[in-house]
Amino acid sequence: MIFMNNYKFEAMKRIVIFLMIMLIFPGIRSTGQNSNLEKLNNYKIGFFTRKLNLTTQEAEKFWPVYNDYQNQRNQIQMEKLKLNRNFNQNESSLSDNQLEEMGDKYVDCLVQESNLAVVFHKKLKEVLPPVKVILYYQAENQYKVQLLNELQSVKQQQKLRPGRNF
Repeated sequence: MIFMNNYKFEAMKRIVIFLMIMLIFPGIRSTGQNSNLEKLNNYKIGFFTRKLNLTTQEAEKFWPVYNDYQNQRNQIQMEKLKLNRNFNQNESSLSDNQLEEMGDKYVDCLVQESNLAVVFHKKLKEVLPPVKVILYYQAENQYKVQLLNELQSVKQQQKLRPGRNF
C-alpha cells in the first residue's frame, strides 16, 4: 500500500513539474513530452468530471467551452509574461513613454482577462446548471491549490535530496 501511494506521489510530482514547465515554456512540447501532457490533461479531465459530477451530455458541452477559455486565457498570460520579461531585461534603457505604454498594455491584458472571465461565465451558465457553475469555481481553486501543493512538495524533496533530479 505504501509503495502504491509513493508511486502515485512520484507520478504526480512529475506531472506537476511538467505542467509548470509547459506553462513557462510552451514551445518545448516535443513528441516525448506529449504523452506527459496527455496524462496531465487526462488527470485534469478526471478531476473536474468527478468534482462537478458531470454527466456525459454536460461533459460534451463543458469541455469545448472550458478548453476555448483556457486557450484564450493562456494567450493573454503569455502576453503579460512577454511584457514582464521585456521590462526586466530592458528596465534601465526604457523611456518614460515606453514604460507608460508597457503599463497600459499590461492593464489592457488584465481587462481582457476580466472580459474573458465574464464571457466564460455566461457560457458556463448555458451548459451547466447553476450549482455546477459554482462547483466549477470551487474545483478550479482546489485544482490550483493541489498543483501548488504538489510543486511545493517536490521542491521540499529536492532540498532534502539535492543530487537527485528526475
